[in-house]
Amino acid sequence: MPLVDYQIHSLCLQGMIDPFDEGLINPASLDVRVGDSIVVETAAGFVLTDLTRYSEAEPYRIYPGEFLLMSTLETFNMPDTIAGEFRLKSSRAREGFDQALAIWCDPGWNGSKLTLEVRNNCRFHQLPIYPGRLIGQIIFHQCDRPLVSYRQKGRYNNDLVAQMSKG
Repeated sequence: MPLVDYQIHSLCLQGMIDPFDEGLINPASLDVRVGDSIVVETAAGFVLTDLTRYSEAEPYRIYPGEFLLMSTLETFNMPDTIAGEFRLKSSRAREGFDQALAIWCDPGWNGSKLTLEVRNNCRFHQLPIYPGRLIGQIIFHQCDRPLVSYRQKGRYNNDLVAQMSKG
């Protein structure tokens, strides 16, 4: 069963999310925002790109069909008894954003910004992104403590920029 607003609020005050903005809490999820880094696919390979010079007034533009990896603004420190599930905000989907189904945050995943796999599904229009733009929400689930936490065995702990596959 998903956690609700007051449960999410309590966990965030205990350090599960940084920075924590109470205004991002929904009845059963927490909104997350675009962070400062993306990895853009080019003909020569993938290139890490800093988004800090972009804004709502002058956003970075994702071209039709373009694929990129995007970090969240929020850093996650998941307790060993909480899992998270990312969902694209419906407003972003209605604009043409698409997000791959790599959406799970294991219990114990920590010190990391979530890397989102994003594509522009539009045929003719570019899509704007910039740091701080609402992109999705996390639904949190209570679970039993695992025998081995992702904190001990996870490959994607302590990633502070959009991260390529580690295999």
